Amino acid sequence: MLRQAIARDLGLKLLAFALAVAFWFQVAGQPVVERGIDVPLGFENVPPLLHVAGDPPDTVSVRVRGASSIVSGLQRGDVVAAIDLAGERSGRRLFDMFAGRVRVPFGVEVVQVVPATIAVSLEPAGAPRVVRVVPDIEGRPAEGFAIGAVTALPATFEVVGPAGRLAGVIEALTEPVSIEGAADRVQATVTVGVADPVVRLRTPGTAVVTVDIVPAPLERTLPAVQVRAGESRRTVSIEPAVVRVDVLGPRDRVQALDGAAVEAFVDVAGLRPGRYNLPVTVESIPAVGVTRIDPSRVTVTVP
Repeated sequence: MLRQAIARDLGLKLLAFALAVAFWFQVAGQPVVERGIDVPLGFENVPPLLHVAGDPPDTVSVRVRGASSIVSGLQRGDVVAAIDLAGERSGRRLFDMFAGRVRVPFGVEVVQVVPATIAVSLEPAGAPRVVRVVPDIEGRPAEGFAIGAVTALPATFEVVGPAGRLAGVIEALTEPVSIEGAADRVQATVTVGVADPVVRLRTPGTAVVTVDIVPAPLERTLPAVQVRAGESRRTVSIEPAVVRVDVLGPRDRVQALDGAAVEAFVDVAGLRPGRYNLPVTVESIPAVGVTRIDPSRVTVTVP
C-alpha cells in the first residue's frame, strides 16, 4: 500500500519537487527584505440574517518578509486579509489576524499585522425601511434668479442594515447637483446613497433630480408713502406725513409699484382729542410682502 501510494502520480510529484528545488536555488542567494503593505479587510460568508456593524477598519497594515525579487514584485491582490464569518452568532466577536486570516504568496512570510486583533459586531438584520431622497444642491443660480421647487424621482428608497442602525436613518442622499450660474431648470441623474457606512440601499440605484430656477423676488424701497387716517373722516395731523416702505415680491409686480399704489394708514377711530403715538399699517398688496416700514410709528394729533 505504501509503495502504491508513493508510485501514484509519481511524475507530478517529481515535477513539483524539481520546481521547489529550482525555486529554492533561485531565491536562496537573494537578500531577505521586509515590506509594509496596506491591505483591504474583507468579510467572507456573512450569515444571511446578520450584518457587520460597529466600525471595523477598512484596511490592515501587513508587514511581510521574503526574497527581494518576490516581495518587491507584490501587486495589489497578492496579499489578502479576510475574516470568515461562517457560523458566527450575533454579538461582539474578536478575530486574531495571525490565525490564517492574511493570505500571502508562496515564499512570503507575514511578520506583523496591525491591528493584530479585529473587533467585529454582528447585529440582526432589521426590516427594510423606506426613506426619502434629499438632493444635494451646490452652487448659486445666475444673478436675479433663485431656487424654486426641488424634486427627486424616485422620491424614496428602501434601505437595509443592522436593526440598531436603521432606526437612525431618515434620508438617502444624492451626489451633488450643480446649479452654478443657472438661469433655467436643471435636471441630472445622480447616484443615491446613505451616509451611514453600515446601511445600504436595498437595491442600488439612481434618481433624477430636477431643480426649478425661477426669477428671484425683488426687494425695493418706496421712499415716500403718504400716511392717511384710515377710514375716518376726522381731520387729524400726522407727523411725519410720509414713511418709507420696503417691499418684496415677484420682480414684475414690485417694479410696477409706486408710492401712490401703496396705502399706509393709522387707525384713529374712537380716539378723543389729544396726541397719540400710533403704529403705521400698510394695506396688503397682492403677491407682494412688506418687509419694513420706517418709521413704524407716527405722532397723531386729534383736535
